[in-house]
Amino acid sequence: MQAAFERWTQSREIPTLGTNAGAQPLPFQQWRNFKEAFAPELVARAVSESGRPVKRCIDPFGGSGTTALTCQFLGIEPVTIEVNPYLADLIEAKLTAHDPAGLLRDFQRLRMGLHDAPRFDLRHLPPTFVEPGVNGRWIYSDAVAQRIEAYRIGISSLPLEAHRRFFLALLGGVVVDVSNVIVSGKGRRYRQNWLARQTSPETLDKIFMQRVEMALIELTAHAFRPVRSFTLLRGDSREKLKEVPRADLAVFSPPYPNSFDYTDVYNVELWMLGYLSDMTSNRNLRQSTLTSHVQVHREYAPKPQGSQTLDLVSERLHEQRSLLWNKNIPSMVDAYFADMRQILADLQKKLYAGGEVWAVVGDSLYSGTLVPVADILKELALDMGYQWVRSDAFRSMRSSAQQGWRAELNETLLVLRK
Repeated sequence: MQAAFERWTQSREIPTLGTNAGAQPLPFQQWRNFKEAFAPELVARAVSESGRPVKRCIDPFGGSGTTALTCQFLGIEPVTIEVNPYLADLIEAKLTAHDPAGLLRDFQRLRMGLHDAPRFDLRHLPPTFVEPGVNGRWIYSDAVAQRIEAYRIGISSLPLEAHRRFFLALLGGVVVDVSNVIVSGKGRRYRQNWLARQTSPETLDKIFMQRVEMALIELTAHAFRPVRSFTLLRGDSREKLKEVPRADLAVFSPPYPNSFDYTDVYNVELWMLGYLSDMTSNRNLRQSTLTSHVQVHREYAPKPQGSQTLDLVSERLHEQRSLLWNKNIPSMVDAYFADMRQILADLQKKLYAGGEVWAVVGDSLYSGTLVPVADILKELALDMGYQWVRSDAFRSMRSSAQQGWRAELNETLLVLRK
């Protein structure tokens, strides 16, 4: 593992580490594709440059599990929090030491059960999901939706929880691939010529079997990790951070204040895998996420004190409220930094002296007013007693369609020390 550590820390410069593109391959990360994940090299760099030896590392926004998984391979105990139940199961499936032979037996049992599967009632799904859909559009043909449900029910009947979680996580990595839509950070859209390119249940079977085979090979090849233990907390990081053990380092990337509800990226998986069952559960999940969007009604926390830059930005946004596409955007931005200040305050209590925070954050732009997230968080952190180590620009992101898609929004690594 020392060779892998050196390769991760020396392979690329900091400005390239804000994206997973070109990263050294990390086992199990292909179980579900994540374009937005940062590179494992960033975690390794944080460990190697830490001001104190790192035995335990916190990630309050688990996402695809990059921080936690990299830590296991580097001999560090990971502690991670994830509010999205599908992602939490995916992370735990990756971090768990599985028995490949036992998984193979259960997979054979799962496949056998498909022959006796009854017809399922799918009316709990949103009407757009299964044909005939709404206005002649649907995400799945009835046959494919029935086969996905047969897998889901079969998985739920497996005796071992770890095996149920493993197969459900892999099924989640397939359900969008066999659908009529493409999902990205910009939302969901129908595939070109989707109506003439309907997927069959047999194609779903083939793809799922390939994913399981690949995962079993990876599990066998990487059966021995320097650290197998981990702590995974499910829920709102604004609440769960108080429950984590003390640590030496925190590496994470929070949602950006870009008015995009990140649960939308996983909406198909959440519904098809049974994590959401009605609109109430959908609304509750959205309200449990960081205040980075305006897609759900919520109470907005007031703007925190300690940043002159935030004071100016907030004033401008509130003055421009009538010009914005949503009147709640100024309050959302205020509340976002209130949330982030709380995250930094909780981490400050959990980090040992000299422990560092490595956070990848991104700017936003509303009606010509730039929200420089790294600058504001730096000012808030200094006001709280953190030491600022450095801020490194990763890349420029494109602004929204309302702003002309200009590449002018920075994505920045912010490093703080307790």
